Amino acid sequence: MMRQTLFLLLLFTFSQFASAIDYEAVQLYSQDELNKLIEKNQHLQRVKADDCQLVQDIEAHALKVKEPSYTYLWGDMLTWGVCVERNAKLGMHYIEQSAKQGLLAAIEQLGRYYEKGILVQPNKTRAIIYYREAALQGFLNAQLNYLRLLLDGYGSPVDYEDAYRVLFLHVIANKKVKAQAASLLAQLADEMPAHIVERAQRGGI
Repeated sequence: MMRQTLFLLLLFTFSQFASAIDYEAVQLYSQDELNKLIEKNQHLQRVKADDCQLVQDIEAHALKVKEPSYTYLWGDMLTWGVCVERNAKLGMHYIEQSAKQGLLAAIEQLGRYYEKGILVQPNKTRAIIYYREAALQGFLNAQLNYLRLLLDGYGSPVDYEDAYRVLFLHVIANKKVKAQAASLLAQLADEMPAHIVERAQRGGI
């Protein structure tokens, strides 16, 4: 009986040790890592790929620490039901909170939602306000969308120079995106006096 008990104890200890070897704890994302995932729109995929192990940590960083990127991530998880029960209304609340905290990706996403009518009624007039805010602070996706809506007749010609300037001066490594930017810039340049285009290309000097 004693030997059997010892054997079972050793078996249990070994199984626990083996489980510890097989199980690799997922580390919480750094701010830089999370921001890069968000910029590439890979943040939700990463949470799912990590088997939803970080849900409580993400919620704590969003609600208690109030870090903008985690507030955005938590909002997106709720909005689309990733690793949590879906609550689109609450998710949008947190996305809006992260936008108010200054997260450019959140501001740009709200612009897309209002432009395309995702979860809200389509409102391109409101969309361009969000795009402009993120664009003038250097967010590339917002800059592209901002120019596109200006060319579609939304916004004001008064904004053309600033919109042109920020995209023209943006360093773009991706060849496809660079070509897209060049096309939009050329179209907008046709709507502007030559001296304004030249001043925008000089950075407003």
